[in-house]
Amino acid sequence: MDHFAPEGYTSVAPWVVTDDTGALLDFITAAFDGEEIARVSVEDGSIGHGEIRIGDTVVLAFDRRPDWPATPAMLRVYVPDADAAMAAAVAHGARVVTEAADSAWGDRGGRVKDPFGNIWWVVSRVEEVAPDEVWRRMDEPKYAESMRTAQQTLDAELGGRASGVASAPQRPPH
Repeated sequence: MDHFAPEGYTSVAPWVVTDDTGALLDFITAAFDGEEIARVSVEDGSIGHGEIRIGDTVVLAFDRRPDWPATPAMLRVYVPDADAAMAAAVAHGARVVTEAADSAWGDRGGRVKDPFGNIWWVVSRVEEVAPDEVWRRMDEPKYAESMRTAQQTLDAELGGRASGVASAPQRPPH
């Protein structure tokens, strides 16, 4: 497949719309070692366009207009150390949604909600795991509980409830 995006950009790029894009860019820089590329103000003083690179991805952002609905984003970010990145995010105003845990598929991570309402899956790859081994591990209590907790905490957060529901993943037929 040919690459049609400009050099340094991926084929798909997320847009994040917030009430304070400048503060969002500062948060991403501090929490996820982001590198700000652009911060363009418009006549009314709001930010009409912002770009920040996190690893190999550019996240685009701009300020929400008062009559637009809030549209929080959900993003996954791979980092060298999920625990350290989650701690940095919390130190800069985020709140833990899901505590960091190991997954059956070889990642370690959790979720935080940033001060702007966006939910970040903060993840580190800690080992490569073959697909058959992933499904075998899903039956182990440690990994089953991790999956259940991940589902319940996200469901509770998005549903505005004290507790959430979970449903065990089903292996696809061969």
